[in-house]
Amino acid sequence: AEVSRILAKVIGIADETDNNATVYDPACGSGSLLIRALDEVAFPLAGYGQEKDVTTAGLAKMNTVLHNRSTTTIKSGNTFSLPQYFEDGSDNTVLKRFDYIVANPPFSTKNWTDGLKEYGRFDAYSARPPEKNGDYAWLLHILKSLKSTGKAAVILPHGVLFRGNAEETIRREIVDKGYIKAIISLPPNLFYGTGIPACIIVLDKETASKRDGILMIDASRGFMKDGDKNRLREQDIYKIVKVFNDGIRLKCEYENAPDYDSRFARYVPMREICEANGYNLNIPRYIDGKPPEDIHDIEAHLKGGIPAADIDALSVYWLVFGRLRETLFSIARPGYLKLNVAEEEIQNTVYSDSEFRGYAAHIDSAFNEWKGLVDARLRSISVGVSPKELIASIAKSLFETFTKIKLIDRYDVYQVLLSYWRDVMADDVYVITADGYEAARELECEYVVRKGVATDKLKSWEGKLIPKRIVVEAFFASEAKAIEQAEAVLEGKESRLAEIIENAPDDATIREIAGDDGKVGKRDLAAKIAEIEQSIDSPEIRNANALLDLCASKARKKLLQKFMEKHPELLGAKNDKGNITATSVRQFIASLRKSTPPAEIYREDYDILIAYEKLSAEIEEQDELVSNLKSELDKTVRERYQVLTVDEIKELLVNRKWYFSIFDGIDSLYTAISHRLTDRIKELSARYADTLPELQAKLRASESEVSEHLKGMGFSW
Repeated sequence: AEVSRILAKVIGIADETDNNATVYDPACGSGSLLIRALDEVAFPLAGYGQEKDVTTAGLAKMNTVLHNRSTTTIKSGNTFSLPQYFEDGSDNTVLKRFDYIVANPPFSTKNWTDGLKEYGRFDAYSARPPEKNGDYAWLLHILKSLKSTGKAAVILPHGVLFRGNAEETIRREIVDKGYIKAIISLPPNLFYGTGIPACIIVLDKETASKRDGILMIDASRGFMKDGDKNRLREQDIYKIVKVFNDGIRLKCEYENAPDYDSRFARYVPMREICEANGYNLNIPRYIDGKPPEDIHDIEAHLKGGIPAADIDALSVYWLVFGRLRETLFSIARPGYLKLNVAEEEIQNTVYSDSEFRGYAAHIDSAFNEWKGLVDARLRSISVGVSPKELIASIAKSLFETFTKIKLIDRYDVYQVLLSYWRDVMADDVYVITADGYEAARELECEYVVRKGVATDKLKSWEGKLIPKRIVVEAFFASEAKAIEQAEAVLEGKESRLAEIIENAPDDATIREIAGDDGKVGKRDLAAKIAEIEQSIDSPEIRNANALLDLCASKARKKLLQKFMEKHPELLGAKNDKGNITATSVRQFIASLRKSTPPAEIYREDYDILIAYEKLSAEIEEQDELVSNLKSELDKTVRERYQVLTVDEIKELLVNRKWYFSIFDGIDSLYTAISHRLTDRIKELSARYADTLPELQAKLRASESEVSEHLKGMGFSW
């Protein structure tokens, strides 16, 4: 998918204005490449495809319909033995010529000559492609099918760039004709079905006679892992296309272009290709894409010190943080430096440097400048606006704005925006272009399901465009703060509850009843407390039990009164009506046991259990408070969505959601600067920390120590 976008962009389809232009894919498969090429165009463009397999051709036709490209023509047949497109009036003898061709043909086709029909495809060349390898057969078919002003981009294996014999002969003649405009080397393992590296060969007949060189781009190292395959990132695609356009526009002056990187691209003169390299187009001959070798300094290993040359190589940092170098390093001897701070303090030293901290202001300024450029557009998205054009415009502005910011790679900044666009922002924009900003008032609700049927009980909800977190921060900050404080109190109580068990003696009862999760069940806790309380005794409790026995025996009222007169300390056993009942006496006994200390043997256990019970009750109460506060706020926030004004929606969506997320990604790039610098300094410091004489002395000491141990064990030599 990513490579198909590159193919469409590098042959300039998106810049075409001729409504009669045609684009052709001679090996269209399921049609995805052709469809994506058509999608790059903002105007009608006639598409044609041919696929060998009948079933796959049918799938391609279906895909064109599903992607609103139903006018695209897809035909079935072997491109070499049964081509399907011919010039009008030629009686099917002259192949149709197209303005553009995009192709990802099968690599190294073995049987391409079966039933072959020539149609003059090989007449202009001194050799024919080898029978067992059809790569050049596809290339020559494409060249034959191009108009005199036509352009093409084809994906082929790297071998076409340097293989010999017949393929070398054909390659020489294609180069001499000036048909090859550019060669783009791609990362390995991009395509399903093969892990070999491939390249894009860009063909252009229109300016072939004037071509004095070929643009070489080595994009083989720009990718990300995606499962067991590699995938081009948005920044990789943008860089390839931008460097391609700049290189073609500037030609030999490309080396003076702002984006020039000799390890990524070169505009190679024809003389160098033909005379110095014998028409070998293998990109490593022209571009040394390997990172500079990290060479060890022998003198530093012998005498210590960090080579000044290695620190000078970090000049991109010192140009911005000039004083930081003086803080970190001082001269040890000519050509060598010593670290002025401990290794573990390097990162703190970088973070605390005033120039490093001040650099954040430059990033803020650049981001605010970009906001000023795109803000009006993001706040005026209307129904029918093209999301594709919108992201292309604002991404280009962001890239150009961060051009002046050193240290942060603007392609990384571009990737931050495009990743957020792909994950979040694109969906938001598509909703707005369909339903307007008012769609932000809508909620996405999930309801409780019982026995497979959704109920009307709300389980969870979220704003369709604006997360409720943002609405809370904007309008209900004080309520959220109250919940945060209540949760902090709850968390503190829960922490203290855990400490009760942690601090209890090893043989404490509470440890026995604690579960694997470190918590005590309410029922188990009550049972243990009741068990200890049953053992509590006192004269008053004994008398109360005697009173309970009288109640149980249904003694006469006079007998109870006489007993109470004898024991006035039991007056608390009466109920609210002043009567003595078994229930009231039991309650009185329970209260006596609560207020009477247990025997010494149970006292510590009892105090721990009671403290745990009391704190558990407080936690339940606090948890209920938090739950009620959250429920009340949740209801209020849902109601607030319904009355959001369009201006409020734009502020929340554009400023608090989009800008915040994009800047957060860019800010992480700023943080990474310190990590890269710190890691390199630590690496150099560790590399030369011990000189060779010091290492030899440590080795001798270790050998001596081991020898003494062996002698002590009775071994000698």
